Amino acid sequence: MSILTLFGAISCSSKVKVNGPEPNNSFYELKAVSLFGETIDFNQFKGKKVMIVNTASECGFTSQYEDLEKLYQTNKDNLMIIGFPANDFMNQEPGTNEEIAQFCQVNYGVTFLMSEKITVKGPDMHPVYQWLTDEEQNGWNNQAPKWNFHKYLIDESGKLIGVFPSRTNPLDKKITSLL
Repeated sequence: MSILTLFGAISCSSKVKVNGPEPNNSFYELKAVSLFGETIDFNQFKGKKVMIVNTASECGFTSQYEDLEKLYQTNKDNLMIIGFPANDFMNQEPGTNEEIAQFCQVNYGVTFLMSEKITVKGPDMHPVYQWLTDEEQNGWNNQAPKWNFHKYLIDESGKLIGVFPSRTNPLDKKITSLL
């Protein structure tokens, strides 16, 4: 991948939609499996904002785990963060679920939820990412992750309200102003 292609892939602009159509499919019907094999039922997040982030342990943006944890600790009464490890971009998440869990805990003290390793693009795309990237399901967005640490913000009623590229730090005002 050339530098220009890489830069273009990770520098897409943020999109925020505070008022808009209702999603056709409910965010709260979604489920995932944690790194430890437990079901994550999204219904439990009603009344909280939720940030979904595709993560990777060997990416130039991996240090964002630290700021994701700060964001979570500062806002955990009103915000849930769920990291979705994926090996979809230049094989930057080669580890097993156990290795990913250990890496996140030892290196960044991650306490927010982490799903099992999934796919965030292509024909094997996880249902959560199908919802996030299909305007027929979420009401307005069709922007798939272009790189690791692409962020999606869902409001307290299950509406997708923001999409932020990898370069947008989790503590950026573009994100914190929506919390």
